[in-house]
Amino acid sequence: MTRLDGIRACVFDAYGTLFDVGAPLRKLAPEIGEHAAAISDLWRQKQLEYTWLRSLMGVHADFWHVTAEALDYALERHGVNEPGLKDELMALYLKLEAYPEVAEALEAVKAKGKPTAILSNGSPSMLEAAVRHAGLEKLFNLVLSVEDVGIFKPSRRVYRHAMQKLQIHEAPAICFVSANTWDVQAAAQFGFQSVRVDRSGLPDDRIPGRPVAYIKDLSGLAELV
Repeated sequence: MTRLDGIRACVFDAYGTLFDVGAPLRKLAPEIGEHAAAISDLWRQKQLEYTWLRSLMGVHADFWHVTAEALDYALERHGVNEPGLKDELMALYLKLEAYPEVAEALEAVKAKGKPTAILSNGSPSMLEAAVRHAGLEKLFNLVLSVEDVGIFKPSRRVYRHAMQKLQIHEAPAICFVSANTWDVQAAAQFGFQSVRVDRSGLPDDRIPGRPVAYIKDLSGLAELV
């Protein structure tokens, strides 16, 4: 197994890495019907696309706003207009379930003396709600939002923000962990030692940057750092 040398802190993406973004649609699937999985996938796809497009356009809105717009699109695309459904799904997004291994994995990293932080596109209120709902408050030294920077990942400004807040001046001293291929690769290109959580078996994206290690879930992280 690849060991990462010189790691002084572990920084985690939130959505798809710590928290299961597919949970809201799975919970309401019985009443939504056959399109639930497709709506969930499209919601996530458009949520990410809108962050990238807004960053390129220079027209920032926080992640809550972007998430709502992406859900509007996904529901309309599939012809779903049930009253109150959007509000219910958005409320569930504030109570996303953490993946089963997350708490124990974070405890193992902390036990090795490594500070931990979240670095996420999520707005501060969204992240606070998710961390609190999952009972992870004591397992992070910092919870960092792109709202402090005003642009979404994968802007280099966001990854630099984590270095500044952690007071770490050498990028390779940070282990960056994400299940999103584009995010983990962009962080690697920035200079972090990036670890990809390969939950879905997808290939790497054809963009600059490569992870230094791959793990199936977060339970294998502490052995690397």
